[in-house]
Amino acid sequence: MKFKYFWISLIILMALSLNTYGSNDKNEIIINDNEIMDKDTIVFGAGCFWCIEAIFSDIKGVYSVTSGYCGGFTENPTYKEVCSGTTGHAEVARIIYNPNEISFEELLEIFWKTHDPTTPNRQGNDVGTQYRSCIFYLNENQNQKSIYYKDKLNSSGAFSKQIVTEIEKLQKFYPAENYHQDYYENNKENSYCKFVIQPKLEKFKKVFYNNLKEE
Repeated sequence: MKFKYFWISLIILMALSLNTYGSNDKNEIIINDNEIMDKDTIVFGAGCFWCIEAIFSDIKGVYSVTSGYCGGFTENPTYKEVCSGTTGHAEVARIIYNPNEISFEELLEIFWKTHDPTTPNRQGNDVGTQYRSCIFYLNENQNQKSIYYKDKLNSSGAFSKQIVTEIEKLQKFYPAENYHQDYYENNKENSYCKFVIQPKLEKFKKVFYNNLKEE
């Protein structure tokens, strides 16, 4: 009888686990920032997710960067649907990092300094709600720090215009299609990569050289 109850308990625990971390029809992921003890997670939107991924993949303490979609109302959106601007989603990157190697404050600094957070729904020639500046936090500590530093930057006059970055709690993160992952690394001869991402990446490396991974 005890053996029977053990298996019933195990099945219940597995069901609860699937409900929390499980996948949907298109690998929908709802990830908890303490899923792994020494890792935290944050999701940033700063224009095209190819740029965000290329930048944060080079940072010491960052374990993984996954391009995806957040903040919309359509279930399991495709890239084409998101680009149409009709799903409400933003192109984002989910960043899993070790806070003992890089702090959340440092990630915020890199985030705000590597895109223009004062242009609503636009980054350069990329125009649309899917390119909005946004932070999707997983806990109240991230929320409070994001609000604090956003207000601090606005009051300091660091930018000529007010920061319009949206800050909201992460509800659902949908990984983008496979061909979007490691896009810059796999498509360096692509014109967008050569003329948009590469100059931004070179500028980033000059400013944040102390934060770069060893090659």
